[in-house]
Amino acid sequence: MAYFFTSESVSEGHPDKIADAISDALIDHFLAFDSNSKVACETLVTSGQVILAGEVNSKAYIDVQKIARDTIRKIGYTKSEYKFDAESCGVLSAIHEQSADINQGVVRKNPEDQGAGDQGMMFGYASRETDNYMPLPLDLAHRLLFELAQIRKAGEAMTYLRPDSKSQVTIQYSDDGTPERIEAIVISTQHDDGFESTDDLILQKIKKDVSEILIPRVKAQMSQRVQDLFQDDYKLHVNPTGKFVIGGPHGDSGLTGRKIIVDTYGGKGAHGGGAFSGKDPSKVDRSAAYATRHIAKNLVAAGVCDEVLVQVAYAIGVAEPVGLYVDTYGTSKVQFTDGEIASKIVDVFPMKPYQIEQRFNLRSPIYSETSSYGHMGRMPKVVTKSFEAFRGGDKIELEVELFPWEKLDRVNEVKKEFGL
Repeated sequence: MAYFFTSESVSEGHPDKIADAISDALIDHFLAFDSNSKVACETLVTSGQVILAGEVNSKAYIDVQKIARDTIRKIGYTKSEYKFDAESCGVLSAIHEQSADINQGVVRKNPEDQGAGDQGMMFGYASRETDNYMPLPLDLAHRLLFELAQIRKAGEAMTYLRPDSKSQVTIQYSDDGTPERIEAIVISTQHDDGFESTDDLILQKIKKDVSEILIPRVKAQMSQRVQDLFQDDYKLHVNPTGKFVIGGPHGDSGLTGRKIIVDTYGGKGAHGGGAFSGKDPSKVDRSAAYATRHIAKNLVAAGVCDEVLVQVAYAIGVAEPVGLYVDTYGTSKVQFTDGEIASKIVDVFPMKPYQIEQRFNLRSPIYSETSSYGHMGRMPKVVTKSFEAFRGGDKIELEVELFPWEKLDRVNEVKKEFGL
């Protein structure tokens, strides 16, 4: 019997994602001017107010207020009618120095002995469901909101759009886990008030534009096998409450790290519970989650299995993982148990925190781009980024590689290890 699976996403203008974006912008600026910075920064956003808190150990001085305002402006909160905008919101910083007790467990004379920044378990997941080895419901949910933001920023169609929005996609699967059809799409988007004469006409206009502008643009980006899932009988829910004028931090407060399922696999696989944004790569919540995704993706791409979950766990201050676990969900194509697969991949993918940092060059300022539309399933690319420590202060340009954990650069090594 067929079953349904649903994933959601939220846009860069969602309050929690504003908080993630500010925290990651601060990380990037600290790392740009001091690559050895240790940072854990949380952000709270609410009506007209931004509060920054956390711990930092860095030689860099940066203007956190300016960075927060620049980030808010880039997202699109530029009008006073939103009750939260880049120019007039208050920014309070309560960032202080990192605990020496934590620092002594992380920093070592020999960098390779660098301990994990905290205890915990991290998961990576991959499957053949999409071309980017991600769950299809989440992939579509992200693409819908990314395209909606592009439409809003272009300012040519759907000119009533405001920054806050959410999506949800439900897929019908066969018993063997093959996607069969799209069951439902939900789009909730903030909008201007009064651009039609009645609320009913406003809702009709938004639903028509979502159906005739947004969804066709996203559908055209997908492979033919995914396009075929868009059948005429799927349910489309647009702004189901009927009105969405009050949104952003004025509608709901936002906090760093509250969208960890959106950030990862949309409910597929598993999650260790640790958020990513606002943490430098010494925090294994972030770096090891990227490393396990890299393992999972390369295992599937190499043909070891069709679907896999990889778990790694650490003790604070200890370099070697305390455990590595693999679950292929019965899809393994090799003559090894899941436990044997786990023991063999250690040679291909060293998992000490320092080794992970070096493998992906994680001490580069590459994190702002991860703060919305998912940390996984993105396209690796090299870009040049510019940073200014404070207004009139030092400026720097750096060439960095975004999303390096998404590269399929260990496929041949995996094949060799497993005799494929």
